[in-house]
Amino acid sequence: MILTDTHTHLYYEKDPDKLKLLIDRCVENGVTRLFLPNVNSESVEEVKALTHLYPEYCYPMLGLHPCDVKENYLDELDRIKRAMEEMKIWAVGEIGIDLYWDKTTLAVQQEAFRTQIGWAKERDLPIVIHCRDAFDEVYEILLEQRDEKLKGIFHCFTGTKEQADRITDLGFYLGIGGVLTYKNSGLDKVVAQLDMKHLVLETDSPYLTPVPFRGKPNESSYLVYIAAKLAEIKNVDLETVAEITTRNSKSIFGI
Repeated sequence: MILTDTHTHLYYEKDPDKLKLLIDRCVENGVTRLFLPNVNSESVEEVKALTHLYPEYCYPMLGLHPCDVKENYLDELDRIKRAMEEMKIWAVGEIGIDLYWDKTTLAVQQEAFRTQIGWAKERDLPIVIHCRDAFDEVYEILLEQRDEKLKGIFHCFTGTKEQADRITDLGFYLGIGGVLTYKNSGLDKVVAQLDMKHLVLETDSPYLTPVPFRGKPNESSYLVYIAAKLAEIKNVDLETVAEITTRNSKSIFGI
């Protein structure tokens, strides 16, 4: 059984011994494909270091997180673009729009989002979208940018069935994480109505820890609990969930 964590910040763990234990637990649980998004220029080296340390499991992605789109965002974009030219990446991300923390930066977030979508198209890469309190704003840009090269994952999807359909109609996959296991999230009812051909799994570790570890730091090995919840919802076995969602991840990332 091979499970794919399509979104993990595993590189936040700086202690090499603890990091090895995190990787060991991933392997024990069958989580052997780990896709790593950076968030800003400083985290580029962290993603690169972890990829070099565990190349058999880790796949880097690069982008400027919308919460890091600030006054110096053009400089940040320039640094990240240069890094893209120096290393192999599998997606541009995580990128998008976040209006939860700061609505005043919407215009520059939109500009950074468009710019990075352009990078992805130039390189024939998928994008990994961060969207918080900004569905309409993100969707508007996706419609604007829609063509045969626009593809990717809507990371940490927690929306409605109608929103899910709008995203998948654009050819995007939905990243399903720990929120699926939360009792009152309602995501389970939405996912029950979705075809698994549109779904990939993720942890967003160290955030959004699934039950039964909610309240503690998340880790990629916990992906198995998200997969088990999806198996329960779909009334299939864990191996089927692993096979379908990993196949979907291979389709979008090309590896």
